[in-house]
Amino acid sequence: MSLIETWFLSPFAHEFMQRGLIVAVLVGLVCAVLSCFLVLKGWSLMGDAVSHAVLPGIVLAHILSLPLAIGAFAAGLGCSVGIGYLKQNSRVKEDTVMGIVFSGMFALGLVLFVKVDSDQHLMHILFGNMLGVRWADIAETALIAVPTIAIMLAKRRDFLLVSFDPAHARAIGLPVAALHFGLLILLALTIVAALKAVGIILVVAMLIAPGAIGYLMTRQFDRMLLVATGVATVSSVLGTLLSFHLDAATGPCIVVVQAGFFLAALALNLWRASRRASLSVSISRVQ
Repeated sequence: MSLIETWFLSPFAHEFMQRGLIVAVLVGLVCAVLSCFLVLKGWSLMGDAVSHAVLPGIVLAHILSLPLAIGAFAAGLGCSVGIGYLKQNSRVKEDTVMGIVFSGMFALGLVLFVKVDSDQHLMHILFGNMLGVRWADIAETALIAVPTIAIMLAKRRDFLLVSFDPAHARAIGLPVAALHFGLLILLALTIVAALKAVGIILVVAMLIAPGAIGYLMTRQFDRMLLVATGVATVSSVLGTLLSFHLDAATGPCIVVVQAGFFLAALALNLWRASRRASLSVSISRVQ
């Protein structure tokens, strides 16, 4: 067998690898699109907060025999609303409020988890189990991810304007509050979609890295979206293959690949900056 067949084709002869790749790409795409808004809006810590806050919702949903996705979504949305309320009604800064709320809810979730007899594995909740997903899990992820991507792309200019200039958005008649909370709802939905695949900890990296890479590579938002989704797709494929050949967890492998892309983008950005500085010096000397 050739190297291409051995490394890139033979792993996908297994059905669990096919399922893993599909869910990895789905999760990667929805996280990449949302990450562009989070990076530009400065909401990276918000993604961290909401992702950790879903744990008590998962445990309570298990106790009440409800779908885990419903509990996770309710807890994530409750965390977002709680952060907004505390920010507006206290002197504490937003990043401090986020840290208190998400650490408190995450700790509550851990306490509940160890006290409840559950067939759920804590490591799978925290770090996901991408190669263990079923077709039903993929259908559930797609049911959340595809509409979420469609809404974000359709309303991307409104979300962008509200993120940068809410006063101007309000002046031209945009529903600023609805768009603000709409983005929070989409964030909670994205975390729910990624829950079974990458878990509540690794989803933070997937919500930040693609957007950060796109931000380093271009100054236009539509191009930033293309770069972020492209990086997420390639990282999902390479990370899934890497996990097969190294016999390692798939989610962490994907995040490691994304981190490698970020370092490469950062190095390229620094090189471009040094070239521009050298060119400016040369022009000033000529003048």
